[in-house]
Amino acid sequence: MQFTLLFLIFVPLIEIYFMIKIGAFIGAFNTIMATLLTAGIGLYFVKQQGLATVYSALNSIGRNNSPIFEILGAFCLVIAAICLIIPGFITDVLGALLVIPITRKIFLRFFVKKNSNNQNDKSKVIDINPEDIDERK
Repeated sequence: MQFTLLFLIFVPLIEIYFMIKIGAFIGAFNTIMATLLTAGIGLYFVKQQGLATVYSALNSIGRNNSPIFEILGAFCLVIAAICLIIPGFITDVLGALLVIPITRKIFLRFFVKKNSNNQNDKSKVIDINPEDIDERK
């Protein structure tokens, strides 16, 4: 809750600061056009990568593999789309990094490695040997 509140306060302030600085350097109209251009181009690439991710997930399911990386990649693309829609240059850079497949995989490997250690623990597996029960006895 506190992180979300800080995020909602400080990110727009930082974005406004950088937009003012860049606007003073290249002009207000060029800053607005650059913001709209990066949002449009970014959303186009999010759409392309999203479709590629869906096809990749379908191929994984067809090969009887778990499409966990594809699902997480799609989640990263949703975050990228949100970052690209928000006006500003810092969120556009973050969104662009999440759209690029190589950097998206780096983000995913960082987060999946961090959280997958608990899931790969073999001591939590319980082996069960089934027995036939004869109810007549």
